[in-house]
Amino acid sequence: MHTMKKTRGARPLAMALTFACAFATVVSDTASAEGRPAKELFGGMALPAKAAPSPYGSYAKGCIAGAVAIPTDGPTWQAMRLSRNRRWGHPEMITLLERFSKDAVQLGWGSGILIGDISQPRGGPMLSGHASHQIGLDADIWFTPKPANALSPQQREDLPFTSMLEKDKFLTVDKRLWTNTHARLVVQAASYPQVERIFVNPAIKKKLCDTWTGDRAVLGKIRPIYGHDAHFHIRMRCPDGATGCKPQAAVPPGDGCDKSLAWWFTKEPWAAPKKDPNAKPAPKPRAMQVADLPKACALVLDARGPSSEYEVTYQAAGGSMPGSAASAFAAPPVATMVEPFELPTIVPVPPARPAGW
Repeated sequence: MHTMKKTRGARPLAMALTFACAFATVVSDTASAEGRPAKELFGGMALPAKAAPSPYGSYAKGCIAGAVAIPTDGPTWQAMRLSRNRRWGHPEMITLLERFSKDAVQLGWGSGILIGDISQPRGGPMLSGHASHQIGLDADIWFTPKPANALSPQQREDLPFTSMLEKDKFLTVDKRLWTNTHARLVVQAASYPQVERIFVNPAIKKKLCDTWTGDRAVLGKIRPIYGHDAHFHIRMRCPDGATGCKPQAAVPPGDGCDKSLAWWFTKEPWAAPKKDPNAKPAPKPRAMQVADLPKACALVLDARGPSSEYEVTYQAAGGSMPGSAASAFAAPPVATMVEPFELPTIVPVPPARPAGW
């Protein structure tokens, strides 16, 4: 999506009318899809919208134009669960992951990182597993280092997650699995200025609060949340100039090792909702529609895509696209859309959680 420049004469009006007509055409074209959940439409897109990188909306209600794919294999990373086709993101996110993967090796994190879900090719709601990850600025990193020998595509589908928690104890990090390197890895991810939040399990946050002896200035970015015991979640701030991106509220001051963390160790976050025996049955939740998203997302959904995945796969050398003499990677295989990999059931989040999560 290109921002229109102000000029004199009739040109601005013509351009505005052209955009209005284009939007009306998109609305007309997508009318036949009315009633279909947005997650089905966005989840069915194999390639991104060919446009300038632009996130629209919020992390949990938006889309992205101009996303690029991180290569399935890099010197210090591998992308996991390739069948999901969720290794797409804003170029700044992909650049950050490349940098972080190199820093992880320097910390002693095996031969690099294993990258989970980033976003779908055009962002938007997903068929399974996430409420966020919709604008190309979220990424999941496994609490499992990249092995020395590259994982095959099938191994990437089958490799189980490893929880950092003890199975038989409430919110307790398993000291047989958790190491100082795990702690350094999470804090390193939080240290980058473009990173707004890191989401981890409350038990992991408490472990960091209790044991971290280095600079605690970035601990406040590390936020407790449900799940996230086998991976952690990197969230970038809205890029400079991304006027369509809706930022999240700023993280509260302090290291986060306070009453907001203590709340997670009470019964309230885990209690089942109280049922009113006299209440009428709640209506079935309505699936999010394209019309519920920012208006630009209809255009993103309908926009022309690239000729191939190769054309929009990120290249490490200067961020160039494939075909450059500076290319550092071979073209990845084109992803095949298959049935989505189902994640474990997500625990519903109660409305009374602390501010700044």
